[in-house]
Amino acid sequence: MAKPIILTLDDEVPVSDAVERDLRTHLGRDYRIVKSTSPAEALSVLARLKERNDEVALMLVDQRMPEMEGTEFLLEAMTIYPDARRVLLTAYADTPAAITAINDIGLDHYLMKPWGPPEENLYPVLDDLLEDWEATAEHAYTGIRVAGTLWSAASHNVKDFLARSQIPYKWLDIERDAEARALVEALATGEDGQRHLPVVFFPDESTLVAPSLADVADKVGHHTEASEDFYDVVIIGAGPAGLAAAVYGASEGLRTLLIDKETTGGQAGTSSRIENYLGFPNGISGVDLARRATTQAARLGAEILTAKEVSAIEIGESSRSVVLADGRRVTAHALVIATGVSVRTLDVPGVAELTGAGVYYGAAMTEAANYRGQHLFVVGGANSAGQAAMHFARYASQVTMVVRGPNLDAGMSQYLIDQIAATANIDVRTGSQVTAVSGGESGLESIEVTATGSGAAETVPAGAIFLFIGAKPHTDFLGDGVSRTEAGFIPTGQDLLVGGVRPDGWTLARDPFLLETNVPGVFAVGDVRDGVVRRVASAVGQGSTAISMVHQYLKTV
Repeated sequence: MAKPIILTLDDEVPVSDAVERDLRTHLGRDYRIVKSTSPAEALSVLARLKERNDEVALMLVDQRMPEMEGTEFLLEAMTIYPDARRVLLTAYADTPAAITAINDIGLDHYLMKPWGPPEENLYPVLDDLLEDWEATAEHAYTGIRVAGTLWSAASHNVKDFLARSQIPYKWLDIERDAEARALVEALATGEDGQRHLPVVFFPDESTLVAPSLADVADKVGHHTEASEDFYDVVIIGAGPAGLAAAVYGASEGLRTLLIDKETTGGQAGTSSRIENYLGFPNGISGVDLARRATTQAARLGAEILTAKEVSAIEIGESSRSVVLADGRRVTAHALVIATGVSVRTLDVPGVAELTGAGVYYGAAMTEAANYRGQHLFVVGGANSAGQAAMHFARYASQVTMVVRGPNLDAGMSQYLIDQIAATANIDVRTGSQVTAVSGGESGLESIEVTATGSGAAETVPAGAIFLFIGAKPHTDFLGDGVSRTEAGFIPTGQDLLVGGVRPDGWTLARDPFLLETNVPGVFAVGDVRDGVVRRVASAVGQGSTAISMVHQYLKTV
């Protein structure tokens, strides 16, 4: 961690040099001494230090300067570093101004020139002030900082990416933090006068303004470019199924590439706690499970690309290629599609405008603490909704689950139903649906809940609403080559046979393998498959099984 800074300001160069010399002699081991001879220059230095998140412990400033008096300088400097201790160097005639400054700007001390000997007149005063600063200052966070507003969808996306990647960061809400707001306005105001959010500050003093996830992934050291052009198997999607396929593919000697448009974990990575996964009697969060699997896959030799989207696949006679959104093409003997599903969008008034600003799809665990003490709503009745409700209940004053069906039994595991029933600040409104949401510039304010039977509608205040209303597969990038159901899911194996007849275009003298699509060498696993049981354990099993079928396929080509 960088040393805190003592700033000196005096327009007389010999005096400035003498101050710097004395401070370095006594305090140079523990503090950086930054010297300036111009108030304008010193204010500019303070602004740069603040942008870099450096700490300023004390400012030692001359009162009589032609450009700006010391008290005027300190008044402006306080807006940048309000907690820094403030000391004025004065002549005898400046004493009234110094005394006034004690009341007006909270001056901590004033020293007469000359101050020698420093051992008697300078060091004891500064030691006392610095000791007080060390004891009371909130020391600067030196990691990644994300500055934005709670109502910015782009800010939410960056926070969510970092959280799911288990990269520590500090959130700066510019609506509550005046210092953060000043930094953002200086860096992120475009020619159109609009603020472009979020602004991400990094420990190396660089910043990204309104970055894409790919920009953030690059900056934090994620692998975002394939090292080769050809692999034995390319896996698209890094949820539990894709991660399992990567672990088994790499462990069995296949050159394995795993690609995800965001980060590893998939929809399961947003789960606050998975309690029925084999081998974890106390449960495990989706983020932790993803971290363990990612580490395991990488250790065994799998190459993992994050924040890289596949825009298309191409089928050759003996190879299959993926085309990335940036135009890069990567080819393999076989492909495994593990792109999973996302929560279906809610098509009611107000949702599109407030998405990311109080309306969230999925668990959005990064936002839970921001709604501490508020009334939150969870829409849906499956396990993911129940897990989210249990997580949010730790922060919210009340969590209301809005469920279309008559009870939770149809889509939720019994252990979750029991936990919800035993949690005092969770209530369940069955036979209900959300029919509108409303809010303003500050985000969501209320939702309309309508009884599905009577049609009676009620508008209730809401801090935030989290939607779990069905699954939509990520298969649009497949084009016409890989068969899909009307809902977009991928049939495999025997489901492709109609009356015992193999699918059109099938050229091999065998039926499709269990997890194989209508295209030989292209496999589908996990939630993206048609008719599967959507559980983490099921996805992991399919991912590992797919690799044995890749081996069988490779023997036939």
